[in-house]
Amino acid sequence: MSFSGGKDSAVLLNIVRRMYPHVKGVFVDTGLEYPEIRDFVKTFDNIEWLRPKKSFKQVLEDYGYPIVSKEVARYLRDLQNPTPNNEQSRSIRLTGYNLDGKDCKRYKLPDKWHYLIDAPFRISEQCCKIMKTGPLVKYEKESGLHPIIGIMACESGSRTRNYMKFGCNAFALKNPISRPMAFWMQQDVLRYIKENDIPYCPIYGDIVENEKGELVTTGETRTGCIFCMFGIHMREGENRFQRLERTHPKLHKYCMEKLGMKEVMEFMGYPWQCDCGGCTACNDRCKEPEEETNEKTQGNQRPVEGVQQEEA
Repeated sequence: MSFSGGKDSAVLLNIVRRMYPHVKGVFVDTGLEYPEIRDFVKTFDNIEWLRPKKSFKQVLEDYGYPIVSKEVARYLRDLQNPTPNNEQSRSIRLTGYNLDGKDCKRYKLPDKWHYLIDAPFRISEQCCKIMKTGPLVKYEKESGLHPIIGIMACESGSRTRNYMKFGCNAFALKNPISRPMAFWMQQDVLRYIKENDIPYCPIYGDIVENEKGELVTTGETRTGCIFCMFGIHMREGENRFQRLERTHPKLHKYCMEKLGMKEVMEFMGYPWQCDCGGCTACNDRCKEPEEETNEKTQGNQRPVEGVQQEEA
């Protein structure tokens, strides 16, 4: 069973092991998980840890940044890397028509993202394939085991279409797969955790009811890869990178400065600094500049905190 350490896969692992206690869990240690997620995974027995061949930094350098969505990033990768071999797909991405004039608007890049074609950085969806899917495919081939995964159709348009085409169990595919939670909603996941009192990662905070009577988490709503920018444009209010500066300042500093994400976020017009007004980062930015004195040798500056390097 593919086990990410997130709340969805925690529910799936609980369901599966109630019926088949000895099913192995497989965790891909990409180096991009929240520290709390990795610690949570360590609390389970019979979990095999896999690792990708490249670090996230190497993937960014070789392919580009994951922004907007997998589909949009895929289209932008085509448009940013013109070759004779992708002339057909570039025509479709730009105009909605192939070279023969056939209507292919379903695969056209939305106009609002056209400005990213000439962005001063490369864009790609390849990170998921290299960091996560690749190690799992290799494990499946070598072990002969087929995956049970906790994805849900409600999470994206592509997953909805996949569910409509194959259902929960696609056993007839070349690579059989089971998705028993494909028809679940997020409310189902949170309700299952509450009603069955199963353990879940503390990064999510508490599960409480909001004013609409819906179950919500007081911490993160989704975990996944810490530095992933997919879906950042859909978030209302504080985004994941603003929260990251408050909750994990060293990781925030690393991704913004060492991975170059500050420039990407600013180019797209999205905030990347916390603005809660009460955390250490906000307070440090709001401090009045100290008056200059002649005592410049007192050493008042706080040393810059180091960042634990991303695991290779």
